[in-house]
Amino acid sequence: MKRLLSIELQKIWQNKASRILTIVYFLSLSLLATVALIEFDFGVFKFEAAKSGFFNFPYIWHFTTYIASWLKIFLAVIIVSMIANEYSYGTLKQNLIDGMSKKEFLLSKVYTILVFSLVSTTLVFVISLILGLKYSSYTEIGIIFSDLEYLFAYFLKHVAFFSFCLFLALLIKRSAFTLGFIFVWFLGENIGHAILKYQILGYTHLDKDTTPIDFLKKLFPLESMSNLIVEPFTRLNFVKSVTTTVGATIEKNYAVEPVSIVIVLFWTCLFLLLSFYILKKRDL
Repeated sequence: MKRLLSIELQKIWQNKASRILTIVYFLSLSLLATVALIEFDFGVFKFEAAKSGFFNFPYIWHFTTYIASWLKIFLAVIIVSMIANEYSYGTLKQNLIDGMSKKEFLLSKVYTILVFSLVSTTLVFVISLILGLKYSSYTEIGIIFSDLEYLFAYFLKHVAFFSFCLFLALLIKRSAFTLGFIFVWFLGENIGHAILKYQILGYTHLDKDTTPIDFLKKLFPLESMSNLIVEPFTRLNFVKSVTTTVGATIEKNYAVEPVSIVIVLFWTCLFLLLSFYILKKRDL
């Protein structure tokens, strides 16, 4: 494991674009701490992030993992480029000639995905803990370390998404086309769901999200990954107060649902198995 991981990390670090993206990604994660400095004043409306409740335990675990998960596109580009470069520069064929098996080749990519995801999760944990200890109104140990399942969901979400990227990169072999396909897939899940629900099945926007087609959408790869950590903003008390004032109600389950974990684990395993199948069957 150590040898395979070392080989991959050296490839990433020696590639200028990948090195820059890696640095930008982890610096961007570190900048999460600057969110506490945000404040603005629009007449009667004043906002100070540090006093808004964003950094209260245990809510902060939900907030930071949701925000940080949007930055994973930087690492996705690295994963996709890493595979594309193997074909472009012929390093894949050279590794196989040098004695590396196809299984070891795939494992080296998987180890890299796991390390990136673990380091990212650890950094989010440290940043959230520091911000919470500084700004949270609740500092009891039991409260601080509750809701840590969001960190597990964050880790799993990254592993699953990068496994998806790995599969597509091996299938398509071109980084630009692979990234474009990921975007098209994302649009396809959402537009296809909307067309099927509202145009074909005849539901209206007033219908609650409890229709069979809504459940079917939760089974899609990217949608299931997204459902691991739902948006946290409507969970805040001041948002609930505003919606209550205007006569609206928000009914949402903010927990990390076991069914979402199972679905994402299924897709992760499937993508890795398909990746190995492609490597095994393709003439390199």
